[in-house]
Amino acid sequence: MSLPLNPAFAATEPPPVMEARRWLEGVVHPEGRPLINVSQAAPVESPPLGLRQALADAALNDPAAHLYGPVLGLPALRDEIARQFSVAYGGTIGAQEVAITQGCNQAFCAVMATLAGAGDEVILPTPWYFNHKMWLDMTGVRAVPLDTGATLIPDAAAAEALITPRTRAIVLVTPNNPGGVEYPAETVAAFRDLARAHGLALIIDETYRDFDSRHSIELGGRPHDLFLDPGWQDTVVQLYSFSKAYRLTGHRVGSIVAGAARLAEVEKFLDTVAICPSQLGQIGALWGMRNLGQWVAGERDEILARRTAMVGGFAALAGWKLLGCGAYFAYVEHPFDIPSDALCKRLVTDASLLMLPGTMFQPEGSAAGKRQIRIAFANVDAAGIAEMFRRLAAFRP
Repeated sequence: MSLPLNPAFAATEPPPVMEARRWLEGVVHPEGRPLINVSQAAPVESPPLGLRQALADAALNDPAAHLYGPVLGLPALRDEIARQFSVAYGGTIGAQEVAITQGCNQAFCAVMATLAGAGDEVILPTPWYFNHKMWLDMTGVRAVPLDTGATLIPDAAAAEALITPRTRAIVLVTPNNPGGVEYPAETVAAFRDLARAHGLALIIDETYRDFDSRHSIELGGRPHDLFLDPGWQDTVVQLYSFSKAYRLTGHRVGSIVAGAARLAEVEKFLDTVAICPSQLGQIGALWGMRNLGQWVAGERDEILARRTAMVGGFAALAGWKLLGCGAYFAYVEHPFDIPSDALCKRLVTDASLLMLPGTMFQPEGSAAGKRQIRIAFANVDAAGIAEMFRRLAAFRP
């Protein structure tokens, strides 16, 4: 007799990145054709030396680094985020309106747990970030897909038609995962106005903001004007991750910017799930914010150079269509008469390429998802990108 299983978990798809890794089991790649892995959007290199030294020093010499800390995070890090984000967005954010989490995924789960329960609805633009969809599925919240069409830019008027008495929030991710597109400030403002008019939360996930091609965040540029609104706290919740900017993926540090009353509810979730964020991770994030502005600018320049290589490569690749490209991602349509999930498995065996199919980012049965593929190019240098295009050009299903 097997143990009981929560039916909501039974109805939730397996983690896509882990599922894709299983496609590699038993596959032997030919000599001279090593695997090119463009499936996951996470840095694989270590943080810069200075940050690693700061972590080591804290581990060796700061007794508090090994103890529980405040549930909502280290005061110094909350202060620094409030100060820097206020400058970057031109608004006013107080330290009491900042919480630190174990990565941005936990930030999303914590906020959503305070907003929506079983039977409620949350609007997610498609293609969606699969972990957002998974959390909603596991908690019995209905994800309402908002089709973004050929531009991958969501439309507020189309979203309004999806609002029902059970709607609790609208989620935006910009720069987008998986689409790579950067949402115009006017689009973001329109969704803020829509959410406010209907008493909903606007969740804006800015995990990849440091790689936005339009703005120099650390020098005061801003991708939207949400925090210029003196009453932003009644509608806006911003999520952020330190994993990408400072290569701190293993240390799990994210943040929430929201009204203090909302964070009082978030604190209940965080205390129950993790008690407090990683102390060492927070120390690393704080050191990075204070010391790595120019280094992050260099990282952005490198990502933008790879973006240029991706755009040029798809322009020359017959039959393929580039739908969106930015931050860590290219989102494309393939030209073959085969669903993208089957195609991506073939690409592993026949071309030594690991990519994620659009079926992982679209509702079940979506015709668009069967034609789409996400390529996470941040960990592939110029030579690797060129080799990827050579293999795609030669591939025949």
